[in-house]
Amino acid sequence: MDTALTGITVLDLATFVAAPFCCTLLGEFGAEVIKVEQPGRGDDLRRLGTPAREGLSYWWLAEARNKKSITCNLRLPEGQALIKKLVAQVDIVAENFRPGTLERWQLDYETLRAINPGLILVRISAFGQTGPYREQPGFGRIAAAVSGMTYICGYPDRPPVPPGTPTVPDYLAGAFGALGALLALQYRQRTGEGQVVDVGLYEPMLRMLDELIPVYGATGQGRERCGSGTPYVVPHNHYRTADGKWIAIACTNDRMFERLALQAMQQPQLLEAYPTMAVRVQRREEVDALVQQWVGQFSAREALQRLEAAEVPAGLVASVADLFADPHLQARDNLLALPSPLGGVLHMAGIVPKLSRTPGRVEHLGPLTPGAHNEEIYCGRLGLRRDDLDALRARGVI
Repeated sequence: MDTALTGITVLDLATFVAAPFCCTLLGEFGAEVIKVEQPGRGDDLRRLGTPAREGLSYWWLAEARNKKSITCNLRLPEGQALIKKLVAQVDIVAENFRPGTLERWQLDYETLRAINPGLILVRISAFGQTGPYREQPGFGRIAAAVSGMTYICGYPDRPPVPPGTPTVPDYLAGAFGALGALLALQYRQRTGEGQVVDVGLYEPMLRMLDELIPVYGATGQGRERCGSGTPYVVPHNHYRTADGKWIAIACTNDRMFERLALQAMQQPQLLEAYPTMAVRVQRREEVDALVQQWVGQFSAREALQRLEAAEVPAGLVASVADLFADPHLQARDNLLALPSPLGGVLHMAGIVPKLSRTPGRVEHLGPLTPGAHNEEIYCGRLGLRRDDLDALRARGVI
């Protein structure tokens, strides 16, 4: 079946999550992704998280899906020469080393561009390729902190907490990197010219701060932590049910609150007491307490049924166990179950977005061993012989 990115080849020089996820997304829609790993040791993601067996994590098996693995020591001139030969044949290169690292390895954009003028280089680093922080290291937790996102997460009387898992910034940066690569491909189609896609790990989080930046710029007012509520809309919170679960309710305008009060809660007096969003925001604690009192009478299932009948936006605050039991997620293929190369079945998140004509797919899970495709790539693409591979391996190049 033809795919959206058939004929596109991606060279994944990166490690851990952000830039590799960019390549995973492209690979899900048909790009051939060649993953470059350290000889012997392989990518660090192989050992991050819960091990499926010694030296191999579930995380790697899921996120390295559809990739071909080769090994190459980028610190050695011979390894750099191999990468340059591959660059001549690929469309996109992705990396997430500290700025200056590719330059030290003689793999900077200008050098690669001389080999392949149409090359697109996706560079994801903690703080981007420019600015006074450019050389500082950083991971997802740091990115969430410096973006301003962590500061507003949590309760006012407690320390700030990271927004979800520490890797949310990594995944978002990878998604923005993939978007940048596709935009650059579109430009190259018109002009034949490649370019650099530069993403700081913190930048996607900063981009998602809704009204914080314009409001502070206009008024000097900064948002503080307010727990699970939302500063500018009420009721817009999490409420505990009689069976100990939590549900989310989101009334973002007066019409939704009217449906909540009249149809779901059947308490018309609430419209008189809290007629506008401004009043509800001012009397937040009262409104949330009344909604909590109502929700607390029912099981999560009963409360959600009543809210659905009233057309009030609501949903279960789902645990991972709830995700596995959710019929909607099953119907949408949001959770995939694939045969594991270790035996049995491995579950993982499905493909996003869904395309009607050229849907993405998972061909295989992450390669079990580093360099599993050395012969296919080095011999098939570059024309090396098996004797050449043995010699390179003996010198620690691959």
